[in-house]
Amino acid sequence: MRLILDIAVTHIAGRGRQTLVAVLGVAVGVGFSIAMAALMQGGQDDFVARLVDTMPHVQITDDRRTSSIQPAETAFDAAAISGLRPREDRRGIINPAAASAWLEGWVPGRLAVSLNTQVVVRYLGRDVGASLVGVEPRAERAVSPIVADFVAGSFAALEAGGTNVVIGDSMAERLGARLGDTVTLVSATGRTRDFRIVGLFHTGTTARDEREAYVLLKNAQILAERTNVINEIRIKLDDPGTAPDVARRAEARLGYKAMSWQEANESILEALVVRNVIMYTVVSAIMLVAGFGIFNIVSTITHEKSRDIAIMKSLGFSEGDMQRLFVLEGVAIGAAGSALGWLLGFALVYGLSQVRFELTSTGQEISGLPIAWSLLHYVIASGFALASAAVAGYLPARRAARLNPVDIIRGAS
Repeated sequence: MRLILDIAVTHIAGRGRQTLVAVLGVAVGVGFSIAMAALMQGGQDDFVARLVDTMPHVQITDDRRTSSIQPAETAFDAAAISGLRPREDRRGIINPAAASAWLEGWVPGRLAVSLNTQVVVRYLGRDVGASLVGVEPRAERAVSPIVADFVAGSFAALEAGGTNVVIGDSMAERLGARLGDTVTLVSATGRTRDFRIVGLFHTGTTARDEREAYVLLKNAQILAERTNVINEIRIKLDDPGTAPDVARRAEARLGYKAMSWQEANESILEALVVRNVIMYTVVSAIMLVAGFGIFNIVSTITHEKSRDIAIMKSLGFSEGDMQRLFVLEGVAIGAAGSALGWLLGFALVYGLSQVRFELTSTGQEISGLPIAWSLLHYVIASGFALASAAVAGYLPARRAARLNPVDIIRGAS
């Protein structure tokens, strides 16, 4: 094997310029594959992390996936009722204390209850529509990341009681209000109440910063004229991956719609899978193109060294030895290209990680490119490169192994 390795090195070194071009082709393919994988994986990880951090892992609302069976449908087989809606739809989770106690008994995480309602925030003649969230501050701090996003005041100020409200800084800017000012909240029923701004938050998500406000749960219930009512239970799990199981169990027991974060973003997660397939397809194509360069140089060596092959086979080298020789030459070029590609890939990834810019047009603030540093990207890119190099070396090696030394020496080939 040592002799075959020495011969392979001699062959490769004998065509230095072509070998260098082939090695650089593999290096560029590996380097850009690593950079692309790091960028796309980083974007995916950052996006999923934002989903997991900014929304509850399981959200139980007062909706139902299917309407409840009416007595007439039970009594008469021919009866079919759809679209049934009471004159006053005063929905809410029935017996919320019992539901919360049952969930706390087995859910591996934290939960918080809330009342969500729509209001108009009014200040000095300016009106802004908003989603008002009535919360219990201590419980909310365990499930909502918003408590760490305050630019003025704090979420804890709600715990002091009274008619206090925290709003997004973008909403305050639209209203022309500042910390300490008093705004008027108008409910859907026309009820109004004054609240003092005790905190301004900035999440970086335009929809939240412009359209969300938080008050004490009891204040939201009074304003919406829904005493002791909640319409949402939000759960933050120790392991976000268990959200579908928790949601299924909660929905089966409570009867209310329980949605995991995976279900809520199912189409987005499917799109990410498709994007990964496209990414690795492109990586394969890049390595395939680099493989053509290796195939070209090994084929050239095979053609030029045909007489050497004949002499070696006459001296006792087998067809398997010939195949191993030229496959080894292809793999050696692929390995050298992979090593240089690792350095190029690291440099590209580092350079991309240093890029800084401001982008808010998507509704989510981005200040830099999300990059994933993973050894797996280097291994996968090198694996593709070595595989394509082995195939590129095997094809001419197979032809070389089948050459008849007698025909070559006689000049027949």
